[in-house]
Amino acid sequence: MTQLLKEAIDQLYQLPEPQQDAMASLILQELEDEQLWNAQFAASQEQLTRLAVKVRSDIQAGRVRKMGWDELG
Repeated sequence: MTQLLKEAIDQLYQLPEPQQDAMASLILQELEDEQLWNAQFAASQEQLTRLAVKVRSDIQAGRVRKMGWDELG
């Protein structure tokens, strides 16, 4: 366990139980979201690879031009 995580848990112990439960729910939700993101990212590798190949092809063919943020929109 890292020192930062230990400090956070030590502070959580000092909270009233309803606040501990609320914080625990937030942490568990964040962990679940992270797992979902990782699964979705892993499942999309083939599609991302195809997009990267297409972008490289478009760049080489001159179908892409560099733009600044003020030119978008």
